[in-house]
Amino acid sequence: MTRETKPLGGRIALVAGATRGAGRGIAVALGAAGATVYVTGRTTRARASEVGRTTETIEETAELVTAAGGEGIAVPTDHLEIEQVRALVERIDKERGRLDVLVNDVWGGEHLIKFGEKFWETDLDGGLRMLELGVKTHAITSRLAVPLLVRHPGGLVVEVTDGTAEYNGTRFRENLFYDLAKNAPIRMAFGLAGGLAEVGCAAVAISPGWLRSEQMLEAFGVTEENWRDATAKVPGFGVAESPAYVGRAVAALAADPDRARWNGRSLSSGGLAKEYGFTDTDGSRPDAWGFLIAQETDENVSPDDYR
Repeated sequence: MTRETKPLGGRIALVAGATRGAGRGIAVALGAAGATVYVTGRTTRARASEVGRTTETIEETAELVTAAGGEGIAVPTDHLEIEQVRALVERIDKERGRLDVLVNDVWGGEHLIKFGEKFWETDLDGGLRMLELGVKTHAITSRLAVPLLVRHPGGLVVEVTDGTAEYNGTRFRENLFYDLAKNAPIRMAFGLAGGLAEVGCAAVAISPGWLRSEQMLEAFGVTEENWRDATAKVPGFGVAESPAYVGRAVAALAADPDRARWNGRSLSSGGLAKEYGFTDTDGSRPDAWGFLIAQETDENVSPDDYR
């Protein structure tokens, strides 16, 4: 192992919500950079969460982390349960004595989203559940894990969301509860930034673009190998990115000795790819948010121009 090939060797990371999608991609990329990664979620080989997917588990994610070159440790955790999160942090403290990277990626609310409805027509229980999954879980996890993270200068908190401050700030995300759930992590990173800067740590929000998650690929009836077939029906999908892309973005941030320059900022995988020079798995650098903004004023813009 060398510093050049394993820049996160010796670092300890917690990826909360690492069962699938962006969380899994981030966990694996941190592992590939040499980190020890605690991966958490509610879906295990013995029990599925309310999402109802049994094909992705935290055990599988941990194995992928180890195979990539790090050490993956699966810890079943419901991040709405304070005592479970407290026990998780205490375990990391006992086993490692430190936490260098905290990634808040807990979500699992896709099945609750209904677009096209007026706010007063939406299901209240479903809406409040979105806020629990996307906001309360992040608040609980940060409050309990950050005291361990700030013991050593250089700690990084990463709030994963959907959309950047630039995009979400002037655009309604179609469902009010979803809008709130995905803007809150941006404010969390901003709110944490001042206090963390005082102790030599930092917080950022990061958004993947149009993510080729397991659920998204399934919805389009394609796989990671033939995903471009979906562009025949939805041309815009040509700007989609794999979970590895946002994973490489977070790994690059964590390995950057000058990462404090991003403190409090809202970032994207595409934007950081331009900064750090990494690519998606196909060698391209998709910029989904740039494409979506350009498409608003030019209907002829091509996804190929933003890869």
